[in-house]
Amino acid sequence: MLLEHLGELAALGTAILWSFTYAQFTGAVCLIGAKKLNRLRLLIALALLVLTHWIVFGSPLPRHVELSRWGWLTLSGVIGFAMSDAMLFRAMFHLGAHRTSLVMALIPLSSALMAWVALGEGLTWIQIIGALGTLAGVVIVVSARQTAETSKSRRVRLGVLFALGAVMAQSLRYMLSKQGMNGDFPALSANTMQILAATVAIWIPAMIRREVCASFVVPKKSRAWPLTMGGAVTGPFLGVSLSMVALSRAPVGIASTLMALTPVFLLPFAYSIFKERITARGLLGTCLAVGGAAILFLA
Repeated sequence: MLLEHLGELAALGTAILWSFTYAQFTGAVCLIGAKKLNRLRLLIALALLVLTHWIVFGSPLPRHVELSRWGWLTLSGVIGFAMSDAMLFRAMFHLGAHRTSLVMALIPLSSALMAWVALGEGLTWIQIIGALGTLAGVVIVVSARQTAETSKSRRVRLGVLFALGAVMAQSLRYMLSKQGMNGDFPALSANTMQILAATVAIWIPAMIRREVCASFVVPKKSRAWPLTMGGAVTGPFLGVSLSMVALSRAPVGIASTLMALTPVFLLPFAYSIFKERITARGLLGTCLAVGGAAILFLA
């Protein structure tokens, strides 16, 4: 039973890990900025992945990999990490963590639509209901945590555009990753390859602009390094590796829907760390999201 739903379980595990990542990067981006955070967390994740790959497979990087697979996973890494996450961090800067999460909840619908057009992956009506239920729960939970004040300033509009760009890029990463892992290719190897591509893509401009040394400078006596390192471990190292398992074992639409549960799992952080009151609306959204996830498992 568990093996039959390994992809769905991996997607849920990804959502839990990303909730830790989200909480840590929300603090880090305010301390060191989006550009520096993106560079450092990719470098840390790459070092951990290379070391782990060396221990597991006996080589720091995958051997005898087809050129086409390198192509898919390189595109996946550059689009999904160098580009998507750069836009995500900018959106967090302009919108704040909560509003950005609300826009990012559109990823499952975007991914399912792309998978239907490009891969021919269809969902049954029951699965569609489950996906919509999960998405609705996420939206209710996140929107319940918004402030009543609504701003139509240029900064908000710019943040929404960055977030929508991140949604499209992340959905495309899911598609490219799935293509790159065809034939039971190891998820750890796939993640190492795409993080390598993203790291190269993000650090080359830093070298050209002579910003390498400045990228390692963080405020003294701040939590920037612990937050960045912790987020790198739970995000691009563990979380993304688990997401690759999810994408290889489950349809893109279902995997991306379950991975979108991150805002729901953020509720404990909202209560204990950010001191936010959990409302009845938030609990209702949680129940709806979990119910939708159950439908995806049982369908």
